[in-house]
Amino acid sequence: MPISVRDAVVVITGASSGIGRATAHEFAHKGATVVLAARNKRALKDAAAECEELGGRALAVVTDVTFEEEVEELARQAVDHFGAIDVWVNNAGVGLYARFAESPSDDFRRVLETNLFGCIYGARAALRQFEQQGRGVLINISSQVALGGIPYSSAYDISKHGVRGLGDTLRQEYVGTDINICTLFPASTDTPFFQHAANYTGRAIRPLGSVSEARKVAREIAKLVEDPKPEVLVGTHGYFMSLAHALTPKQYDKVIRGMTEKQHFQKKPAAESEGNLYEPQKPERVCGGWRKGGTLKKLSRLALAGVAGTAAVSILRARREDQERTKRSVA
Repeated sequence: MPISVRDAVVVITGASSGIGRATAHEFAHKGATVVLAARNKRALKDAAAECEELGGRALAVVTDVTFEEEVEELARQAVDHFGAIDVWVNNAGVGLYARFAESPSDDFRRVLETNLFGCIYGARAALRQFEQQGRGVLINISSQVALGGIPYSSAYDISKHGVRGLGDTLRQEYVGTDINICTLFPASTDTPFFQHAANYTGRAIRPLGSVSEARKVAREIAKLVEDPKPEVLVGTHGYFMSLAHALTPKQYDKVIRGMTEKQHFQKKPAAESEGNLYEPQKPERVCGGWRKGGTLKKLSRLALAGVAGTAAVSILRARREDQERTKRSVA
């Protein structure tokens, strides 16, 4: 039985900025009740006020998703105030850029605790409530790095691969029920994520590949409520990325390493920083300002063309190798 967005009670973690805040706006605009969770109390209150102005009911609950008891309290407050949880969006996430061997262990662990364990804690809280109700939609936000990975972001990549695996196994456990598990894979998105990320590379970070609008990602999230799908990609980069990685991983590694070196770093130094791993950072807003001007758009098109070319070469090479193997076996 489909859930109506207009009548839904929606919990969103990481709702103070970026995709989370855009998603809160999208649901509120459609008339849903939103329960917003993040660490920044002031930013949460502002986001809740924006949602009410858009026509939805809103509740702000300060939550650090690395603590399971705080996630449980988030679920409890949602049910106490609104009687149910129809949709839970696990969106909270942080980033860390560094060579694997140079990543501080505490920071590496913090990324996994936020992105992966925060998602696990949210899934547990949501699914317990869904089982009582007999229905619900759980939406886990992964990333297109889970389709292949990129250098300098090992902690983030590992966490997002884990989120994908969590979605796979949960869907299997809830087959035949009215509890739906969806995993969303955004490409690079125009949010403050890159300004907020911890950085030990010595270079300023910028988005890699095609850059999506946060509102576009939010619209795809809202669509999953009434039309749940197991997995959804937002941004064309991931289709080519996944195909190239699957067919010729060695070639993929070379190309993605080159793209990362050329595109993922700005031509200016950056001091070492913990970013927002342990404390919220400003700006807490939807957009990161990455889609302004023409330079990044040109780079995005070049990135897309590069990955598409790699995918095409990979297909041809795989076919050629199959033909050669066939000839040798016949001979």
